[in-house]
Amino acid sequence: MSARRRTVLTAGAAALAAGCGSSDDGDGDGDGSTAPATAPETRKASETSAAELTRTSDVPVGGGTILKDRKVVVTQPEAGDFRAFSAVCTHAGCIVASVSDGTINCACHGSRFSITDAAVEAGPAPRPLPVERITVEGDSIRLG
Repeated sequence: MSARRRTVLTAGAAALAAGCGSSDDGDGDGDGSTAPATAPETRKASETSAAELTRTSDVPVGGGTILKDRKVVVTQPEAGDFRAFSAVCTHAGCIVASVSDGTINCACHGSRFSITDAAVEAGPAPRPLPVERITVEGDSIRLG
């Protein structure tokens, strides 16, 4: 290898090591942390987890409603008894597809879960859907 080529390679490697090896972010304190560029975002109540999921009138007795964007399924096994579970199947992580005949159904591989307690009624899901806490106020169902 020529002396010129060896010098270029050595200089390039040194520059790379210097750029990658530094933990100082340039703010002079040497701790490697960065200060946030802006203040934390303030969220409106409607954007928090307490935002309304659905209305009680949208959840049929003996059935349920899947809220795919929130990954939650809300069921009403008996009149006035509302329950909520994760809509993510415990088998392969698919979002459940329907609620019918007393079960929450995953179309990916056929798992079915009870609308009462999300227990597995048909596999291959290995465990129940996780429970989601909800509050019912009037006709409004909210997480939390």
